[in-house]
Amino acid sequence: MSAPALPFDPIAKAAQTWSERIGTSDSMEAVTNVMRVQQILQAAVDDRLKRHGLTFARYEALVLLSFSQRGSLPMRMMGERLQLHPTSITNIVDRLEADGLARRLPHPSDRRTTLVELTDLGRERLGAATEAVTTADFGFVGLDSGELRQLSGLLTKVRRAAGDFA
Repeated sequence: MSAPALPFDPIAKAAQTWSERIGTSDSMEAVTNVMRVQQILQAAVDDRLKRHGLTFARYEALVLLSFSQRGSLPMRMMGERLQLHPTSITNIVDRLEADGLARRLPHPSDRRTTLVELTDLGRERLGAATEAVTTADFGFVGLDSGELRQLSGLLTKVRRAAGDFA
């Protein structure tokens, strides 16, 4: 359960105080808003995925596997695509495998590579979880489709400038 809504915007108040005491608050206000919205979205998505025994990281991995043309991906590639450290992707795959949602397979031509494949149970769970998060618009409230595209464009611009991708 979340705390009751405040009668004022604490981020706007902080930005006003920042401006009075420190200087321009544009970046501080923007980052604080982004961080708070991330908390809101994470809570909404976690609530929907928890019902299906998934975290967002495991859900993303299942989605990625479902998008693969061959039905499997090398673990290294999964880590790259999800932008995760090898240890993190190993932990995610361990959990998916323990829950029967994915399985590790030897690569047919490269003994050094381990493939990860979605199981039938994984496909079923992914379908139900996807319905749950899309029904809730991944927690986004108050924005229409055009505004969501605009927001994505702006955030992509920040990611590109930060070197997140070429």
